[in-house]
This record gives sequence, C-alpha cells and structure tokens, in this order.
Amino acid sequence: MKLSRRSVLAAGAIGAAGAGAAAVGSGISGGGGQNRATFSLKYAPHEGSFRSRGNRLEQIAYAADQGFTAWEDNEVAGRRVADQNAMARALQQRGMTMGVFVASMPRWADFRPVLGGNDDADRDRFLADIRASVDVAKRLNARHATIVTGFVDRRLPIELQTARVIDVLRRAADIYAPHDITMVMEPLNTLVDHPGVFMTTIPQGFAVARAIDSPAIKVLADLYHEQIQAGNLINTLDACWSEIGYIQFGDNPGRNEPGSGEINYQNVVRWLRAKRFGGVIGMEHGNSVEGRAGEDRLIAAYRAIDAA
Repeated sequence: MKLSRRSVLAAGAIGAAGAGAAAVGSGISGGGGQNRATFSLKYAPHEGSFRSRGNRLEQIAYAADQGFTAWEDNEVAGRRVADQNAMARALQQRGMTMGVFVASMPRWADFRPVLGGNDDADRDRFLADIRASVDVAKRLNARHATIVTGFVDRRLPIELQTARVIDVLRRAADIYAPHDITMVMEPLNTLVDHPGVFMTTIPQGFAVARAIDSPAIKVLADLYHEQIQAGNLINTLDACWSEIGYIQFGDNPGRNEPGSGEINYQNVVRWLRAKRFGGVIGMEHGNSVEGRAGEDRLIAAYRAIDAA
C-alpha cells in the first residue's frame, strides 16, 4: 500500500502523542487523581474503549484520569438499577457528564417498519420504551437518549410513513419535555451497516425535527454514518445545526478512532469549537489496534484532533 506524505505525517503525530500518553499515564488503574490535561471538548468513551484497564467503573476512572470529561453507554437501560446507580455515582465522583443511552431501538432481526408502518402496536411499544427511559435518564443525570425510527415499509408511500413518524414522535416529545430530556433520532447508513432503515441522513432528521418543533426532539449527528451515506459533513452540520442535539465521531472505513480513516476530524473539531459547541461528543467507534497499544493510540488520536 502506498502512503501519502499526509498519511505519514499524521501517523507520526499520533505515534508521538501515543508515546507521551504511555509515558505519562502508565500504571494508572483508575483510582488516582487526574494526570492528563482535560480535553477541550467533551469526548465520551464507552465501555470497551479501555478494556485492559478493568471493569466498567475502572474504565470510567481511567478515562477521567486521561482528561475525558464525559461517558457514553448505549446499553445502560437494560442493566440492573443497582448497576445504573453505581455508574451514576462513578460519573458524579469524577465530574463526568453522561452522554446518550439507547431509549428505543427496532428489533433488528425482525426488519419491521416500527414507527412508520401499519402496526399501531409497534408505536405503542415504542412509547412504552420512552416512558421507561425517563427513570433511567434521571438515575444517570442524562439529558439525551437515542432512538431509531425503524425500517422503510416498501408497501407504503414514504410521505405517509413520514407523517406517522412525526405523529408518534410528537407524543414521545410530550413524555420527555417535562423532564428536560431530549430524544435524539439517529440517521443510519444503508450502504454498509443498516440496509432498509427509514432515516438515513442528517437532513432527513432535520426535516422531521422541524416538523415536530420541540426541544425534546433533535437529531443525533453520527458522522461515521453520514460520511458513508452522503458526506459533505461540515456543510451539512452547518445547514442543520438548529436541530442537531448530539454528535458522535467514528472514522470511515472501519468505524474506529479519528485518524484511522478518511474523515478530517481536525477540521470538524475546529468547526465545532468555532460554533462554541459545549455538548457531548460520543466516541461511537472501536479501536483500530487491539489491547493496551490500541487504547494508547485512541487517546493519542483524540489529543491530535483536540489540538487543532
């Protein structure tokens, strides 16, 4: 494989930063005080980002020691209340902001339309998920919860499905609004990961959010999915900014840390900083290298883009 000069320079920067991270952070198991400069933006790792450092709570502590100030956990709604409370305490003790968790997802194997289809029972189940997620959000002091609208029903006009999605999300917004929780709709790519889903781009989510017109319904801008489906990331963020409630990073191809693929995350970070974005940025991706070396590389990658 031929390497461009830009690729070599980028790899060198990440490698140097990784060496620094290893030198400063070696031997930290998660119990000590912070030993790295705090990141300028609220990048949020998740369980598995620092797997070699121990269990979930130990990973949270280690992330805090490395300068991360937020955490993300898609699966937390399915865990025991005791585990939710333990995680909430760990985040509070380290001054970390809770990012998104999943409030409702379609049953992927069923390939059912869910919110836009003909079955009212699907919409009722969705609303039940939303009601149940309120208590989860309160335990974790979370302000954002992810939903996916389901799949396209190829037997129905897309306009009819869109109207149904808007109607049920208005009802969901009424559930969240009194509790100061924002539901973020996640558009997903159809070309690599989720063929057949209903919501596929940030602009489509923007149109639905504008139609609902509630602070309780916004768009989750997952830049990995948007890069695959449509690209033009910064222009899209700018055009849809008023309805974007949450952001997630992940490089493409591979859905790993920034610098492992084609997205210029340094420019994205510069743009977000210029917008004075103060929200959480979910690290919705894996590590391109296994083990502790991959964890060091992950930290180095975020140091590199945060210095932009």
